[in-house]
Amino acid sequence: MEKYDLVVAGAGGGLVGAIKAAQLGVKVLLIDASPDFINTCNTSMTSGMFPASGSRWQKEKGIVDSPEIFANDIMKKTKNSGHVVATQALTNVSVEVFEWMADSLGVPWELVTDFHYPGHSVDRCLSVPGRMGQLVLGPIWKVASDQKLFDFRASTRLVDVVIKDGQVVAAVVENADGSQEEIATDNVLMATNGYGANQKLLAEHNEEVSYIYYHGSRYSKGEALQIGMKHGAGYGYLDSYQGHAAISSHAKTLVGWTTIMQGGFIVNSSGERFGDESAGYSEYAAILNDQKGNTGWIIIDNAIHEGSMLFKEYEYTAASGAIVWADSIEELATAIAVPADKLMAELENAHAVHDGKGEDRFGRKSFEKRLQAPFGAIKVRPALFHTQGGVQVNANAQVLREDGSVIKGLYAAGGAAVGISGHGSDGYLAGNGLLPAFGFSYLAAKAVASQLVSR
Repeated sequence: MEKYDLVVAGAGGGLVGAIKAAQLGVKVLLIDASPDFINTCNTSMTSGMFPASGSRWQKEKGIVDSPEIFANDIMKKTKNSGHVVATQALTNVSVEVFEWMADSLGVPWELVTDFHYPGHSVDRCLSVPGRMGQLVLGPIWKVASDQKLFDFRASTRLVDVVIKDGQVVAAVVENADGSQEEIATDNVLMATNGYGANQKLLAEHNEEVSYIYYHGSRYSKGEALQIGMKHGAGYGYLDSYQGHAAISSHAKTLVGWTTIMQGGFIVNSSGERFGDESAGYSEYAAILNDQKGNTGWIIIDNAIHEGSMLFKEYEYTAASGAIVWADSIEELATAIAVPADKLMAELENAHAVHDGKGEDRFGRKSFEKRLQAPFGAIKVRPALFHTQGGVQVNANAQVLREDGSVIKGLYAAGGAAVGISGHGSDGYLAGNGLLPAFGFSYLAAKAVASQLVSR
């Protein structure tokens, strides 16, 4: 039976871990539960925002940033409840991993500066033209395939690991036909995301979102958490998750929070706002879920619409016919069946705050622009994107037992590991899912390679 130095389970962030390890001379097998991970993994379904603190793209624009500044932003957003070790490890490696992706894999990063994500004190999010995770993974996968860097098996799910004398010796996988087999290896990287698609685990660990529409990969079943627990791993932040308050009810696509950060706002079926949208899209999901019908309307204008077309997912939303347009607020109110006087009052409030002539009753400090006719409305619903808690890891992504000792040969990244968003949903910053997925996979790859060299 063929033996691998490393088996990577999960081809989202795990893909970069597999590539980096292979480049360092590690014999790698990459597996994924999906037959088509490029289109179905959580990374592909994101808007592709990757935060890097102190990157060359920031320096080109005169933006001063550092891992310390980024870590402070994370701790501020989480009210100092974020995982300290993970936060430090990931903020420290963020520039290295994303600059490596540009230089080694040809990823055409652009610094996003046309609007500002909540909680980030400076512009640090990188994305690619089209701003969609799928557009990041596709070209990376082509590089890996063209260079034949590692072996790959689709429709193959990690279900367990074999540990002898405290050391991983095999990965147990389930094939598409339901058969199981052991693959000999000394190292396994669990990059299989969290447990958002596992209703039982949600009810047990994260009841707050167990009944909210799930907008993530159907393959996120929580195998890593279950495997880790079986073998005595510590775990934490299982109540942490990323929600999103801007999923199109009509198209089930991601409308995106750029609509809000450019000056839009959300009203309920009564035509009234019900919170400070600028606090963040993750925590606003639960707030939206409390409204009548669990839905709302994002109110925009044509300038916001054009600015949002930089995002492929928004482009898909617009093409689906999900946007209701009208030449006046009164006509828009009629079209979406809300009281015109209430909707007009909200528009006037937004204009007053923008002009510095009023204070928002919910504490929103700014509306980026005055909305101008024609006006648009997009019906939205809240969603769970992914869970943010998992097995305990150290700065090298090694899985730790409850007593803090290392389970030799077992690694975790992304939603499989503890996250950096604290508890609940309000500690989430844009990129807090992708950075742990890619950052910890990269760190795990380097750790495995280093151990092989030292033998």
